[in-house]
Amino acid sequence: MRLAPTVLALTLAAPAFAQDAAPGQELYLSRCAACHGVGATGDGPVAGLRTMPVPDLTMLAARNGGLFPRAEVVRTIDGRQMLVGHGGPMPVFGRMLGGGSAVIDGPDGSVIETKGDVLEIARYLEGLQAE
Repeated sequence: MRLAPTVLALTLAAPAFAQDAAPGQELYLSRCAACHGVGATGDGPVAGLRTMPVPDLTMLAARNGGLFPRAEVVRTIDGRQMLVGHGGPMPVFGRMLGGGSAVIDGPDGSVIETKGDVLEIARYLEGLQAE
């Protein structure tokens, strides 16, 4: 299967696209764009190799009653909320990301601890939401 070399090539090339990007955008381009696409609409170069459709991340708020599901997004990126795709789970990027510690409030008032880079990606995606 050629999926791994393709993802590796895109991951290595992503910093060239992201030289002047905000931290969340740079992280998104290097970790997420291979599947979700540069515009986060689910049309990344390896999306067609997956057995399940890649979600359009610009519609997360629309699919959640108009509210961006920040806690759910954080939990998905850092691996606490597993998603299945291509016959297996979405890669757990939380182990690969840094950025120190970050804390957000959960929808139930609980505290959710994560890594700063995970939160930066979530913030970037929040800014991409369709009107």
